[in-house]
Amino acid sequence: MLSDSDISALAITLKLAATSTLVLLVIGTPLAWWLARSRRRFQFLLEAVVALPLVLPPTVLGFYLLIALGPNGPVGRFMEAIGGSSLAFTFSGLVIGSVLYSMPFVVQPLQNSFAAVGNRSLEVAATLRASPIDRFFTVALPMARNGFLTAIVLGFAHTVGEFGVVLMIGGNIPGRTQVASIAIYDHVDALEYANAHWLSAGLLLTSFILLAAIYALNRRSRMLAP
Repeated sequence: MLSDSDISALAITLKLAATSTLVLLVIGTPLAWWLARSRRRFQFLLEAVVALPLVLPPTVLGFYLLIALGPNGPVGRFMEAIGGSSLAFTFSGLVIGSVLYSMPFVVQPLQNSFAAVGNRSLEVAATLRASPIDRFFTVALPMARNGFLTAIVLGFAHTVGEFGVVLMIGGNIPGRTQVASIAIYDHVDALEYANAHWLSAGLLLTSFILLAAIYALNRRSRMLAP
């Protein structure tokens, strides 16, 4: 059965995934819209930066974030200058790392959905005197709803499964920064395979349900499409 520390790790994991996904939607939606609509010459550089976590080892990203967020890093020094404290080994630091590491899993589905909207529907709305903001909220967003669903599920599920980045930035502090993936590693390291099985099975089931839901909803949308 799950111990109190395992339940705490699961709670932190779900809180981290929900918070990171919300932040990613706020940041990723305008970014994905710009990437889908812009034709700037050096746009590919920004796309490469967004996609970098797909190929970059998590420990590399986690290491540089630890340096930046630590007390001697630029972000850490800035936080101390304004009366705050270092973000390393805190839940806020975990959120920053998770947002950066899961960025492509949210931005890319949104970008593809916005690109699929095309110009015709937006041009029709413009002829009806809809402002750019109105066209975005009344035309683009409803037409890209499947992309949002995919982005939410992938962003959430990817954050739930993070290990290297959160370990580098947050360490392994029970009740504060210990997430489920790290708790599983601790159980295996201590030869506590039964506890590791319980946590692993829970994450496996959660991930499967999320992915099955997104495929089912996308299939239903395709069948209902004219």
